[in-house]
Amino acid sequence: MTDIVDPAVEAYAAAHTTPEPAYLQAAAQTTRNELGPLAGMMVGGLEGRFLEMLVHISGARRILEIGTFTGYSSISMAAALPPDGRIVTCEVSERHAELARKHIAASPYADRIEIRMGPALETIAGLEGTFDLVFIDADKGNYLNYYEAVLPRLSPGGFIAADNTLWSGRVLTDEGGDTAAIKAFNDRVVADDRVVCVQLTVRDGVTLIRPRS
Repeated sequence: MTDIVDPAVEAYAAAHTTPEPAYLQAAAQTTRNELGPLAGMMVGGLEGRFLEMLVHISGARRILEIGTFTGYSSISMAAALPPDGRIVTCEVSERHAELARKHIAASPYADRIEIRMGPALETIAGLEGTFDLVFIDADKGNYLNYYEAVLPRLSPGGFIAADNTLWSGRVLTDEGGDTAAIKAFNDRVVADDRVVCVQLTVRDGVTLIRPRS
């Protein structure tokens, strides 16, 4: 993943962010050891704390995550949930889910996180109730489909956080493939009069989206 923020500035920000606990350090290292370059898909320490802070500030109790990967983001968000809070996280890769299960079990929050296997759109259709926070971080070609599926499922005061919306800066230069999907998502969201959004330069770009009052 290409750096968007100056690496020295990113390092300074990380150094002035509360360090990740040992179980997240271990999850990150195992992910790097087992998956090599794919480990760049992990949210990492800075964004993990950002997600945790979003949960804390919002008071979210029921979270839907689309794209578990190896569990780092689920565990990060679970840290800010009350004891009766829950995360449902969607994953299609059994290899990734296997690692996530180990990392979640080694954390203090295993009772707050449920992994659902299968295509996320099918999982969402089978879930009951609403969600206080939806974190979208899965296949880019389906971002718009995920957005439309979850927007009606937000609780009052609920919101969406969509990851990778700056796509290593390629939204400025590239046109095809996943870049085109991310650009289409960004363009749809900012023009959607049902919502208010803000795009942040956190790591690879995070867009926060809430329904208009």
